[in-house]
Amino acid sequence: MKIIVLNCGSSSIKYQLFDMTKKETMAKGVVDKIGLHGSYVKHERNDGDAITLEGEIVDHQAGIEYVLGILTSKRRGSLNSYDEINAVGHRVVHGGEKFHDSVLITAEVIEKVTECIDLAPLHNPPNLKGILAIQELLPKVPQVAVFDTAFHQTMPKYAYMYAIPYSLYVKYGLRRYGFHGTSHRYVSQRAYEIIKKEPCEVKMVTCHLGNGASIAAINCGHTIDTSMGLTPVEGLIMGTRSGDLDLGILMYIMQKEEIDLHAANTLVNKHSGMLGITGISSDMREIEDAAQNKDERANLGLEMYYYRIRKYIGAYSAAMNGLDVIVFTGGIGENSPKTRAQICNNFGYLGLEFDEEKNNNLHGTEAILTKNSSKIKVIVIPTNEELKIAEDTERIIKGN
Repeated sequence: MKIIVLNCGSSSIKYQLFDMTKKETMAKGVVDKIGLHGSYVKHERNDGDAITLEGEIVDHQAGIEYVLGILTSKRRGSLNSYDEINAVGHRVVHGGEKFHDSVLITAEVIEKVTECIDLAPLHNPPNLKGILAIQELLPKVPQVAVFDTAFHQTMPKYAYMYAIPYSLYVKYGLRRYGFHGTSHRYVSQRAYEIIKKEPCEVKMVTCHLGNGASIAAINCGHTIDTSMGLTPVEGLIMGTRSGDLDLGILMYIMQKEEIDLHAANTLVNKHSGMLGITGISSDMREIEDAAQNKDERANLGLEMYYYRIRKYIGAYSAAMNGLDVIVFTGGIGENSPKTRAQICNNFGYLGLEFDEEKNNNLHGTEAILTKNSSKIKVIVIPTNEELKIAEDTERIIKGN
């Protein structure tokens, strides 16, 4: 079975073509600056053949037409014709309370995803554009929606509710939903395979640390809590997002700076986090370099970043009445030995024995970073959300 996975953003489309008989990526790429000046497609085949094509790409349908054209081209393609495409899997950010699993896309599903736009106004509309474009271009090819929020729908009500008037939850669905669910699901399932244990034997915290970041408490294979909330702003300190913030501060800033809701939203999403604290960058590599050169605000930002993660891990170990595994994934989780060490060296009281040598010598691969005698295992697992979307698409199409 050959499956295309699409991740449509407001002005971009990330894509991969999978051969599911081997679970291999045949080709991948990105369409960027859709509807803007200087739009282009970057495409790479699994044999290393790569190309960048520039041209006017006015909308998502045009972008997907470019992708399908490259995938079936004689010189650069991986397919002989559209007939080889068995299914298309879509990343859909928000499924609200309507979706607890990936689903075959129907008219009813499209209607329900549309109803969730208020919960993800920046993400669900481009996700829908990708779905509708495939309907137009490949009308006979089945499509599957894989939701960022679905994996976290196992949270108990006392964990996902906010202490606001209950009527607002009933009226607007205001509650914690969580995000990065496909990543948390992939790395947790991979962790069970690595340590050779069944899900119900394991209490796990998965840390997806990238420019956006979230932590999930996973007990018996199910999320019981996660750090992001109704939106991706809540929780950890991120590249440009504030994470947990006293709402009174935001109202105070709005009053003193005389800014409106749009500006306040931009403040906590685009100008806060590590960028706001350090004034240097949202890129952890640049911040770590500045800290090495004794930049005071860079060091402060890193201390805040590590502390917030440690606090969440500690809280989740209490929530689960124990902890067996910590997983690191995402760009920072996979590639920053300093981040992993600064977090893990704080859990000696739980019996975690961190192996500094293994940690410092790790380069973007799976690895267990604790000593054999450690009561808690720390594992680095590079995430593969696209493969998980492809696997879900295959499962749904086959009716399993």
